[in-house]
Amino acid sequence: MPRGSIEIKKLRVYAYHGVLEQENRIGNNFDVSIKLYYPISRAMVNDNLTGTLNYAEAIDIIKTTMQTPSHLIENVIERIKLALLNRFPLIEGGKIKIEKLSPPIANTQVESVSVSYEW
Repeated sequence: MPRGSIEIKKLRVYAYHGVLEQENRIGNNFDVSIKLYYPISRAMVNDNLTGTLNYAEAIDIIKTTMQTPSHLIENVIERIKLALLNRFPLIEGGKIKIEKLSPPIANTQVESVSVSYEW
């Protein structure tokens, strides 16, 4: 069966993830990018949302999940993955990348740090 994918690139979310007290109190900007694989044939033939992944719904799930604070980005990735799989059983695999923009690292200027997970 043909496999397609839907990608969401650099969804900007303000959230409170990190091990430092400052990160939990002040928060930070995060960019979330996701690529989800699914069987694409039904959507190609039927031309309706029942055979695809609704990316607007996926974005809402990501934004909602990002609002629950975590110490580690890895934990956030797992929660996003589980929430998406629960809503969209068509998902066959994917990749999630979360970037923390301007992380608070003493005496260091860095654009971002990120964690990626692929399954």
